[in-house]
Amino acid sequence: MDPSRSSDSGLSVGSAGPGAVLLLYSKELKKWDEFEDILEERRHVSDLKFAMKCYTPLVYKGITPCKPSDIKSHVLSSEELHYVIKQLSTDSPQSAAALQEEASEILDEMSHNLRLGAIRFFAFALSKIFKQIFSKVCVNEEGIQKLQRAIQEHPVVLLPSHRSYIDFLLLSFILYNYDLPVPVIAAGMDFLGMKMIGGLLRMSGAFFMRRTFGGNKLYWAVFSEYVKTMLRNGYAPVEFFLEGTRSRSAKTLTPKFGLLNIVMEPFFKREVFDTYLVPISISYDKILEETLYVYELLGVPKPKESTTGLLKARKILSENFGNIHVYIGDPVSLRSLAAGRMSRSPYNLVPRYIPQKQSEDMHTFVTEVAHRMQLLQIQNLALSPWSLVVAVLLQNRPSMHFDALVEKATWLRGLARTFGGLLTWPDNEPAGAVVQASILVHANLAGLVKDRVTLRVDSGDSDMVDGLVLQHVRLLMCSAYRNQLLNIFVRPSLVALALQMTPGCRKEDIYGCFHFLRDVFSDEFIFFPGNAVKDFEEGCYLLCKSETIQVTTRDILVTERGNTVLEFLIGLFKPFVECYQIICKYLLKEQEDYFTEKQYLARVRAFTSQLLDQGASQCYDVLSSDVQKNALAALVRLGGVEKKKVNNDHLFNVNEPVTAKLEEMLGGKTPVRKPATAKL
Repeated sequence: MDPSRSSDSGLSVGSAGPGAVLLLYSKELKKWDEFEDILEERRHVSDLKFAMKCYTPLVYKGITPCKPSDIKSHVLSSEELHYVIKQLSTDSPQSAAALQEEASEILDEMSHNLRLGAIRFFAFALSKIFKQIFSKVCVNEEGIQKLQRAIQEHPVVLLPSHRSYIDFLLLSFILYNYDLPVPVIAAGMDFLGMKMIGGLLRMSGAFFMRRTFGGNKLYWAVFSEYVKTMLRNGYAPVEFFLEGTRSRSAKTLTPKFGLLNIVMEPFFKREVFDTYLVPISISYDKILEETLYVYELLGVPKPKESTTGLLKARKILSENFGNIHVYIGDPVSLRSLAAGRMSRSPYNLVPRYIPQKQSEDMHTFVTEVAHRMQLLQIQNLALSPWSLVVAVLLQNRPSMHFDALVEKATWLRGLARTFGGLLTWPDNEPAGAVVQASILVHANLAGLVKDRVTLRVDSGDSDMVDGLVLQHVRLLMCSAYRNQLLNIFVRPSLVALALQMTPGCRKEDIYGCFHFLRDVFSDEFIFFPGNAVKDFEEGCYLLCKSETIQVTTRDILVTERGNTVLEFLIGLFKPFVECYQIICKYLLKEQEDYFTEKQYLARVRAFTSQLLDQGASQCYDVLSSDVQKNALAALVRLGGVEKKKVNNDHLFNVNEPVTAKLEEMLGGKTPVRKPATAKL
């Protein structure tokens, strides 16, 4: 992995002549750390010896780790909890003693019971399982070394990407492997229903939170004080997922802010000198839950977590899931992020134990930090050869000659590196062998027969599995792997779409269209708030770097060789434009004045299935509930759909003129209005 690097940095401006090339933006591409396969040693050393090794991790400032029971005592005796209980006892019929008892019960339900024996059990079991189903588990050692130093200096918060149930077990396994303290991990209450497993997870460091608190002030007070107590004591890193749940579509989900708010509070209240936020990117060649995810996206209810279900999943032990790459990013100092941006003085005006309503400035700051962390996660996600191969195959259905596929995938590898992607493509192997190996890992989705590679999606279109069209299941599985590319391609691809949708080549017109598309798809992809101009400049810079376009003072011109790149990028992102157009068309046909999200999802799925069955559309991506929900959120934000709360439920109503205009703008029938372009 040796992506090309640019020595340019900052802004550079060409002459004012109309033919002069203008470089709007440039940056030095990241130099990646080397990976080490931690399973290599595991294959040569006894798993029992590994599990029973001497484990004495270095901890925060050399403190003695406190027992789980001590943390409970700290929480129950905290001034903040006592203050909340006193307030609630004044406003409700419950006495302070009853509320204190309820707080103790809540704490018993949520708290971890970290024990070394459970850690050793999981080390033994996971070592055996990982060696069975994965070829490699690769970790950047430099990231481990930085994390080791950070843990000894300040409280640490681990923020991994979330693509699979095994993410948090994997991370604990890695930290145990390197003699680092295993984290305490925020987990959903769903796991508590699993006999034995729930208890084991609790003993391995999981603490459990309800999916929604429902305005329960006591629960929030207990939970937030519990997390802050663990953070202040610093005896173990605190781990949670900014996305809140696993991404079923392989795209990073928009962040949730609740836990991030909590872990930042001790710093702002001057209870700790600093807090380190560590973005961690976990990339899988093949996702264990790939079929389950597609079922959920097609409307099949998520199965309840159970020990029986886990035992039924044993069949995966006979499969090959390729490699995992875990990239531990540089620890980010909260103190540095806040310097010159946020003042801690408002927290000095009232006693620390009195909860304060979050200010607008603080909400904006938390939002920016969350997006910054997610963009760092995205930057360090590794792209497997299969994500390149399937992206090419989806644009060349029903099949391709193997040599043509290798040539196109190799071309795409070069483009991905130019755009700054971290690729796991082994350079010391022939390209044909790499492509063939990736097809073999995903033999359920593609096959090589007589020198032609075919996606297993176009034969037997009417075949059904569990009540679902098999073709739709497999196409959405392929889309999920293609989506891994979107993270690094999104900005140049939106510029490419804007070039196609905009008449003429005026830069300000193209920026106006780019701004519109970025706004529409801000629920699909992660953009830093208020950064539209910089995103446009980055997209243009990467297209210039790949010799696709030239940017003059007033115009953006496509080069002779640029059409190949633009055609691919438009093909990569056009499905999202078509999805939103179809959903707009459905909403314009909606008969009911008001509808719930559940009704919307069922009806839009029926509408789109009919279009596909009739051959009126080939856009299968619109079947995904992920896209459907994101489109609804975008339409609410843009005024195409009105949302109001009635009796604890949300009702939606279509604003037909706005929705019709959005549909026309997405189709290029109506020019996109121009935003302010003074910064261009």
